[in-house]
Amino acid sequence: MSGLRGIRFPGRYIQGPDAIDQLERLSQDISSRALAIVDPFVDDLLQDQLGFATLREPHGGNCTDLEIARLAGCARNANCTQIIGLGGGKVVDTAKAVAERLDLPTLVVPTIAASDAPCSALAVVYGEDGKVDRDLFLKRSPDLVLVDTQMIANAPPRFLAAGIGDALATWFEAESCRQSGALNCLGLPGTDLSYTVARSCFDTITQQGPQAMLDCTTDHVSPALETVIEANILMSCIGFESGGVATAHAIHHGLCKLEEVHHALHGEKVAIGVLAGLFMQGRQVEFKQISTFCDVIGLPTKLAHIGIHAPTDDMLMRVARRACRPGEIIHNEPFPVTEKMVLGAL
Repeated sequence: MSGLRGIRFPGRYIQGPDAIDQLERLSQDISSRALAIVDPFVDDLLQDQLGFATLREPHGGNCTDLEIARLAGCARNANCTQIIGLGGGKVVDTAKAVAERLDLPTLVVPTIAASDAPCSALAVVYGEDGKVDRDLFLKRSPDLVLVDTQMIANAPPRFLAAGIGDALATWFEAESCRQSGALNCLGLPGTDLSYTVARSCFDTITQQGPQAMLDCTTDHVSPALETVIEANILMSCIGFESGGVATAHAIHHGLCKLEEVHHALHGEKVAIGVLAGLFMQGRQVEFKQISTFCDVIGLPTKLAHIGIHAPTDDMLMRVARRACRPGEIIHNEPFPVTEKMVLGAL
């Protein structure tokens, strides 16, 4: 493997206003019998676009082993030959996991831009208790990602902000992995393009993010919003899968151990992880710059903003312990990281 490098992409990525109108044509290009797994919140809105599907099933709420098995059974019983996922991250992850189980192609239609889940070859699997159980690494990325920017503009702006929070970590983590030589999700160092995309993701959201948030509040699909949606969904995915991940997402994993933060969105917790990582590394100038940026976007900058109003050392040590467990991605940093360092930063 010495000398090899790698990068991963979705099969096709198509983005623009009213892109959902192309769903039937693009689906039929893949195969003729589709199971559409749909977020119940948008099911009624998409009935006209989903009339072609062999079977339409509302998603159960979480990406769990039971939900994956249930929907895989539905697809198998109806002899479906492709899986379509329409909704947020948990719906998309479930669709990808069902397709993996049945060895079928996947078509993803994100209804929010709250994370880079639509393009990734990864599904976050939850337990029946609502807590994260594991990351399920998939053999391939989605075959097609269809992003309707008007649909995303119509969604609550908080989701776009969360996607910016998730994307905010991309370059910091990829750069840490580049410096340390840590491997990406392919088990290889990233290509030069991996790190270039990660940096471009950071530049895009920091330069265009404030305007995109303003435009999202009025449901206006502007050039800034188009660019930030692409950064949240596509650039961020390429950056994290092919560049690598480190402190911000490890601290996110630790925060998920606390009941107090279960209401917070993935990207909101990742933003706290970015700030904690910068503080931990003594990068005070960047810490202040990113904290100010988060304030403008509407991302949390304090533990209280994600529900931790009276943190104790015991609570925060639970976070630090989970973030720093052996083999965790926090050890992709180009310097040794300890539980005490993470506790101090939090």
